[in-house]
Amino acid sequence: MTGCQGELVEKEFDVYIEDMEGNVILDEKVKSQSNGFFDLWLPRDKTYQIKIKYDGKVSESEISTFENDGTCITTMQLT
Repeated sequence: MTGCQGELVEKEFDVYIEDMEGNVILDEKVKSQSNGFFDLWLPRDKTYQIKIKYDGKVSESEISTFENDGTCITTMQLT
């Protein structure tokens, strides 16, 4: 069995998510798991702006939850 391993294991991130209407969906600290990733459950069929902060670095992206969208996002990098 194979899997992904993130670099920042069991660390706290500031996560902010807004939908396209400007409604705040999430604004809290999220801790990564032993594999370096964290789970987010978002309503289907929407597009979101997400901002993740850690140790003075930030990653921002647009993500969506439509039927053919990926469920594992590994492209966001802190800079």
